[in-house]
Amino acid sequence: MLRFLNDVYSVFWVDLRNLRHHWRATIATSLVQPLLYLVAFGYGLGGGISLEGVSYLAFVIPGIVALTAFSTSFNGAASKLQVDRFFYKSFDELLMSPISIYAIIVGKALIGVLRGFISSFAILLVGVALSPKLIISPWLVLLLLLSCFVFALFGVLVALVINSHQGMSTFSNVVLLPMTFLSGTFFSLTQIPDVAKVLLYALPLTHSSSTLRALALDAPFPWLSFFILIGFGASFFAAAVTALKRASV
Repeated sequence: MLRFLNDVYSVFWVDLRNLRHHWRATIATSLVQPLLYLVAFGYGLGGGISLEGVSYLAFVIPGIVALTAFSTSFNGAASKLQVDRFFYKSFDELLMSPISIYAIIVGKALIGVLRGFISSFAILLVGVALSPKLIISPWLVLLLLLSCFVFALFGVLVALVINSHQGMSTFSNVVLLPMTFLSGTFFSLTQIPDVAKVLLYALPLTHSSSTLRALALDAPFPWLSFFILIGFGASFFAAAVTALKRASV
């Protein structure tokens, strides 16, 4: 286990060193979009509206936090891995090193986790200042970390499977963009037809949004969504292992 942790740190340290030189610009750019969502949806469209017994602002903030964790963790892991693969060509050297593929996957995911957690927690702090009804608890912080890890693993998987920047751009437009708006981040899933609801519950962001919202608003916790989110993480990890084994052959 100690060897595994050392390997994970070795992989993570390289990406962390890069982040140290650009952390201000990285964090600033990752906060622009969620802050715009907060202003546009929380104040612009949701002024005076109540949803599920709370103000729309209080309702939408946990969704924006989940969305920030999703986009920043995914992009933080996927973009760095693609740059290493196609621009610096350093990922091939990593594959030839005596480091297990499991440590490589976890280490590459951790940079996305770090970026996603910093950005989403910052949005959460802003949200609590705007809506005191929201609650920050240790369980909420742990769940936010879990969400970031799941989405970062998703980013690693996609970066291993898609072999071009153009392919990643297409994937973002076809898969990630619809998931951004259709996962219960800005509206309640109780308002949509059952058929559509089945499709939306097949998205990992839906379960992250519902669990974070339940903890932030002290509502009944959706345990099913919690276990489904863990299942997504395990599936992404297993698929990334398979993709990496094929890449290293």
